[in-house]
Amino acid sequence: MTTHRASNAANWLREKLAEQSDYEEITLGASSQIQLQYLKSVTNSNLVYQYVVVPSYEMDDVQAYEAYIATFPGTGKADDLQKLIEGILEGYTLVSIGPNSYLLNSVKVESGGVGEAINEAIVQGPREAFSESIETNLNLIRRRYQTSELKVETMTLGSLSRTAIAIVYDQKRVDSSVLQQVKDRLKKVKIDILQSAGELEKYISPHRFRIFPNMVVTERPDRVVLNLTEGKVAILMDTTGFAIIAPAVFTDFFSAMDDKIQIPLVSQFLKLIRYVGLFITLTLPGLYVTFASYNPEILKSQLVLLIAGSRAAVPYPSFMEVFFMLLMMEFLTEASLRLPKAIGPTATTVGGLILGQAATQAGLVSNIMIILVSAVAISNFVIPLSMMGYTIRVIKYIIILTAMLFGIVGIMISVVGIIMYLSDVRSFGKPYFRLTLWESKEKVGHQHGKS
Repeated sequence: MTTHRASNAANWLREKLAEQSDYEEITLGASSQIQLQYLKSVTNSNLVYQYVVVPSYEMDDVQAYEAYIATFPGTGKADDLQKLIEGILEGYTLVSIGPNSYLLNSVKVESGGVGEAINEAIVQGPREAFSESIETNLNLIRRRYQTSELKVETMTLGSLSRTAIAIVYDQKRVDSSVLQQVKDRLKKVKIDILQSAGELEKYISPHRFRIFPNMVVTERPDRVVLNLTEGKVAILMDTTGFAIIAPAVFTDFFSAMDDKIQIPLVSQFLKLIRYVGLFITLTLPGLYVTFASYNPEILKSQLVLLIAGSRAAVPYPSFMEVFFMLLMMEFLTEASLRLPKAIGPTATTVGGLILGQAATQAGLVSNIMIILVSAVAISNFVIPLSMMGYTIRVIKYIIILTAMLFGIVGIMISVVGIIMYLSDVRSFGKPYFRLTLWESKEKVGHQHGKS
């Protein structure tokens, strides 16, 4: 335990946090003997103003004011630099009075305005979601990532909206080339109105024509914190409850926050289920077209006869049947999203049941087709992030088209083509199929030691 004078502690803290955009330093009193230092995003500024700033002007005696601060509930002497930085990152305020310095408890805990995650719901773990206030969102991140290496840089975008943007990263772990690319792309954005994170993601993407998302848009603070530890960059935006994470790899879109909580074997099983669901939702409609019209010899005779008997009353080719039912499912999915929440689930459920039953009895679609469409829809919904879910919904129509033209060979060509395309995709210069973007300093140092 090393004791430092107030000036030394204040100067040391200034050097550590001077680059933080939410760092605040205030000098009080006519003699400038009182100095406040804190982080705005995690500090209750109302409490500081009411109980620290106002009394400094009401008390003429500095010694009386120091006695008042020293006896304030939750206040202790700032004698240890490690405890000092930990307290500031948690939300304490450093009050320097002459030769002495005190840590005053002014932690801001955001509760009002912080809702529950809806799009990325989990069974266990934190349920907090980002709000539409960038200050609140920074508070949610700093509460979970209390280190002075966490840097926040701010800027504004939109000539009319003047939307506040915060670039958040871990200074030690971040890839400098990725960080520079993020800053450069944000500076190039020229727009009048900016209102959503998805809109910003589109503007900073280098490719205007792309199929797969190369950045993650999330509403969960814990997902952002996890990705910050992997050396990624988070972009927060005012007026929206979502954050952008860059760069992204393919596996990011199939990872749920539950995976960090579950037993490792269970976690791996759940990830396997998601990839199996991806394969089913992509290939099952195309395989149905193939087996029903082009390559029935691949299946056993019993299955071939079952499919043929189910389609006996259907008056058009199998690919038209598949397109018709998948489009109906797309209509139901969109309706469930756009209708008012009070009637949306009921209307779409009843509509789906009536549509499926009536279409089967009328001979417009086969019974097997109803089962197939349901399996495809359910498989698509196991993908944790909706961005990838929307992409998969589009790609399956490409596979159906190739199956219609070339049968089983078309499906194989499509799958191989998708894998080749993904192997060539880069997200901020990083391979899309890479498992992780950051190696621990210990591991890197060990490798250098060997060399």
